[in-house]
Amino acid sequence: MLMLTDRRPILLANARVVDPSRDFDGPGDVLIADGVIRETRRGIGAAGVPEGTDVINCSGKIVAPGLIDMRAFVGEPGFSHRETFASASRAAATGGITTIICQPDTSPVIDNSATVDFVMRRARDTAIVNILPMAALTKGMRGEEMTEFGLLKAAGAIAFSDSDKSVTNAQVMRRALTYARDFDALIVHYTEDPDLVGEGVMNEGEFASRLGLMGIPNAAEAVMLERDMRLVALTGGRYHAASLTCIDSLEILKRARDAGLAVTASASINHLALNENDIGPYRSFLKLSPPLRTEDDRRALVAAVASGLIDVIMSDHNPQDVEVKRLPFAEAAPGAIGLETMLPAGLRLVHNDELDLKTLIRAMSTRPAELLGLPGGTLRNGAPADVVVIDPDVPWVVDPADLKSPCKNTPFDEARFTGRAIRTIVGGRTVYEHV
Repeated sequence: MLMLTDRRPILLANARVVDPSRDFDGPGDVLIADGVIRETRRGIGAAGVPEGTDVINCSGKIVAPGLIDMRAFVGEPGFSHRETFASASRAAATGGITTIICQPDTSPVIDNSATVDFVMRRARDTAIVNILPMAALTKGMRGEEMTEFGLLKAAGAIAFSDSDKSVTNAQVMRRALTYARDFDALIVHYTEDPDLVGEGVMNEGEFASRLGLMGIPNAAEAVMLERDMRLVALTGGRYHAASLTCIDSLEILKRARDAGLAVTASASINHLALNENDIGPYRSFLKLSPPLRTEDDRRALVAAVASGLIDVIMSDHNPQDVEVKRLPFAEAAPGAIGLETMLPAGLRLVHNDELDLKTLIRAMSTRPAELLGLPGGTLRNGAPADVVVIDPDVPWVVDPADLKSPCKNTPFDEARFTGRAIRTIVGGRTVYEHV
């Protein structure tokens, strides 16, 4: 149930508190008042709380910092038939996400201060969670000329990306990294060589051959990432790989980290929870960009999250309407919705002993906040009261009809999950409660 309560104090009592920012996972209470975390420790309730406090018994439940989704498409402006700030924020709240970082591939592209201002105002007026924009890395996302990083950052842009387009011109990318360094701006780059992708529609290999579909080689990602690592070494800029998917890329990333470069990376929950075999009989809802890879790649990605090599898990939420999804696989548009299923799919990894819970929350909340310079991702005293309460044991089945996004292109259709967000608090207000 979506709701917007007043800001009276809230005590989340008798919880398992998971706060990666303090490397803490244990029993405790969390007191929220005036929109911030007032106190996090054991026995707050026994010591007395302010009059009028809403006391919620969280026995058997997890309290953690609200999730921060670092990569999601929201359709405004220009594509509101696919998603609006209002619908995206409802979906996010249902999934325990308190902050969405939206992509710049709107119409018009978010490449000037006026569009950044529009997005921030519109989100503030219509959304129930925090929505912050990434601005385009190049004008019109054409890969030819840098945008004005300084002006865009001053207007509120949180980072710079050309969404699902790679800047193929190495000189433009070099200049962008150099320019961004002077503003301490984060470049978030999608690493895929379009010439190597060609007409490919899924991962290159035996499975694609059996389906008779054109493949996309791992080299399409690895070649672009390798080039970028050399440009980071040349410029000293801050760099974040938007969505890594294969073992080859992880090896390149590790070498760059070992060399002391300021490089970080994300992986989507889809690539951590699914592999190319899940496509089965041409299931177009699993046509993604970049494509799902092999099970060996999936396992390597999960291990990279566990070790900290992959910093961030994001939803890669990309709503597509039925007209462009229910087509033959090769013709269907890539993309899947993911705001409501990012946490449950992550909890599946926890239940399978592939990740521990603290690592999952760090990758979905604490680490994105650190990389983007946001005040969330923590339950420290004085931090914004963006909080999620999770029931790790409740079983449920994904029914697309129940999802809040107007588009229903979920790769987890009819998936059986254990665990979900049961309460989402943004700025001290409960914006979602599962009943």
